[in-house]
Amino acid sequence: MSWVAVSFDAGAECAEPLADALLAAGALAVDIADAAAGSAEEKPLFGEPGAARAAAWQHNRVTALFARGADLAAQLPPALRAAGMPENSPWGVAPVDDRDWVRATQSQFVPARISPRLWIVPTWHTAPDPAAINIALDPGLAFGTGTHPTTRLVLRWLEAHIRGGETVIDYGCGSGILAIAALKLGAARACGVDIDLQALLAARHNAMQNQVTAQFVAADEEVPYAADLVVANILANPLIVLAPLIARVTRIGGRVALSGILAAQAEIVAAAYDNWFDMEGMERNEEWILLSGKREPR
Repeated sequence: MSWVAVSFDAGAECAEPLADALLAAGALAVDIADAAAGSAEEKPLFGEPGAARAAAWQHNRVTALFARGADLAAQLPPALRAAGMPENSPWGVAPVDDRDWVRATQSQFVPARISPRLWIVPTWHTAPDPAAINIALDPGLAFGTGTHPTTRLVLRWLEAHIRGGETVIDYGCGSGILAIAALKLGAARACGVDIDLQALLAARHNAMQNQVTAQFVAADEEVPYAADLVVANILANPLIVLAPLIARVTRIGGRVALSGILAAQAEIVAAAYDNWFDMEGMERNEEWILLSGKREPR
């Protein structure tokens, strides 16, 4: 089967209503993107649970996927009308041919060099440096492929702080990449915690694939120990809420690394941890910040 992609330009107030209306009109999928993407006017937007919603792009490109042969002349005007746009609003149509989508998806993921001795390598690739510490990881249902700046920040922090024999907890473990990396870097024990049962299943699979023994537990289960190193790559608001819990699972004298924080959020996140930690470090990658500190006997 082949498809057609139908694209519209829409203002901030119409983009989401148009996406909903196109799905109701028979679109198989809809994407909203910055109409200025790839230009100097492109504007990144970030959001997280519990935060005020980021303003929409002022100029949006709404693209809907329809089966080839769909009656666009009949399906599109009502959708435009439902979104508050003129029925004669212009649109563009482009064919989308059949492809080997598995191969096309795999081609987007290549080995990622985190540091001179640490690589993330999809299983369908040969490790570029067999002598390096290579973590086999494929994209899946859980966050954490090693390519996002927040994950890279924590991986490099772990590499700098693991000397051998440490205990590690990864709170909000997603794919399990940080716990797996900790063990490959020389940690004695690593435990990942997550609220998402699918993420825990993915993390256990990834640990087996990397031939390491990591423990992964649900957030409502007992964390097995207070760790030397605790990492949490989540988002600012959850990190603030979790501060007392993260302090409890960090041993006195242990260290914490917090990632998933935008630069403008760093001060408020650091303040949430001041009751338990001396927050002494900050590292940056693009718009993202990693905060680190030492657990004190307070």
